[in-house]
Amino acid sequence: MSGRRGIGALSRSAKDGILGALRATPKPEARGETAAAARPARKRNDRFADLQELKDIKTQQAVTDLLGVTNPFFRLHDGVAGATTHIDGRTDINFASYNYLGLNGHPEVAAAAKAAIDHYGVSVSASRLVAGERPIHRELERRIADFYGVEAAIAFVSGHATNVAAIGHLMRPKDLIVYDSLAHNSIVVGATLSGATRRLFPHNDLDALEEILAQQAHSHERVLVAVEGLYSMDGDFPDLARLVSLRDRYGFWLMVDEAHSLGVLGKTGHGVAEECGVDPRDVDIWMGTLSKTLSGCGGFIAGSAALVEYLKFTAPGFVYSVGMPPAVAAAAIACFDLLEREPERVTQLRANGVRFVEKAKEAGLDVGSSTGLAIVPVMVGDSLRAVHLSNRLLERGVNALPIIHPAVPERSARLRFFITSEHTPEQIDEAVAITADEHAKLAKAGFGIKMAAALAKATRPS
Repeated sequence: MSGRRGIGALSRSAKDGILGALRATPKPEARGETAAAARPARKRNDRFADLQELKDIKTQQAVTDLLGVTNPFFRLHDGVAGATTHIDGRTDINFASYNYLGLNGHPEVAAAAKAAIDHYGVSVSASRLVAGERPIHRELERRIADFYGVEAAIAFVSGHATNVAAIGHLMRPKDLIVYDSLAHNSIVVGATLSGATRRLFPHNDLDALEEILAQQAHSHERVLVAVEGLYSMDGDFPDLARLVSLRDRYGFWLMVDEAHSLGVLGKTGHGVAEECGVDPRDVDIWMGTLSKTLSGCGGFIAGSAALVEYLKFTAPGFVYSVGMPPAVAAAAIACFDLLEREPERVTQLRANGVRFVEKAKEAGLDVGSSTGLAIVPVMVGDSLRAVHLSNRLLERGVNALPIIHPAVPERSARLRFFITSEHTPEQIDEAVAITADEHAKLAKAGFGIKMAAALAKATRPS
């Protein structure tokens, strides 16, 4: 029975039974209770209802309800999501998963994961430090280190927690952390946790970064500069060669988050170092995730043997966390095998991304600073317009998710298209055409005016 129907929906006998029980309940005084104790206490699960952040969410939901806009998040996908996906019993062209090289669902990857389960079980059932270490963990870390040409690597069970654990543990209150203004939330959270002084510089503005370093680096014990190899919201990348030059001049630790650039940047998918012609050993800390090209979950830090040893024995996010599931480690190793054996996947991914950007620009769509390498934003403006556009696209068989405030500034809301090596030219052309058509229709229909009116109504004092 739906909770909204209430007692009025009950049968007469059921109503009589409930009312009779209520009448038979002793009054507070009969049980020796005070009037104060008799007042109904707020249920434990209601104690968060007054959070202002939740109220803000409810206001946004009220606005979308008034506009008849469906929530585009938490869409249910049935099966492997790649160039296409299955939602509500229909096959849609999919631009909402970072299965960049089509390795998630590959038979070799699935077979490796299944074999690891047969041999090790689903879980290692302990922290690696005490009883959870398995040969497959060491094999994965050796593959990661070899991939980057560095001494060692350490794998964590969460990509987000990798940055939080590493930055939060390496840096201290007397230190300085400088990061790009578009750095991932995990970098920001790790920096905050460390207690270090934090400074950000405008996106990819290395002149501004150098100015901060010249003014402040000398007054701190340790300095960390954190950037991304490929920015997940904008699809562009930094000038790594200049960052290395700045590191040599100012002596900071350079950390590069390769979550989206591994398997994407560089002729053979070896990341931003290959893309920029930089020796990967000139970067102090490589961070990456297993959830994109490597088709699993978790993250890693790669670099010197000293760095990795320090984290393995002292980083709380590693020491006090269960070891990575064997199936995930095995799948990532199989993805490395395929990446190295089939570099044409990277070539096709890059060609598809370039095609998407070219077609989008021809159609008058704003793709920002995207280089066309796996991630392409289509700038929309306000958040509600982006949500509505996403829903309109899904109605026409294209799945692309909106990125809205607070993930990006309110006036920078967008649809984000993840390109894969498996997309066909026809799928790309169709998606761009539909996006341009629906974007123009929203503008013509004056959706922004309707949105403002709905917002005013939803936030009007009662």
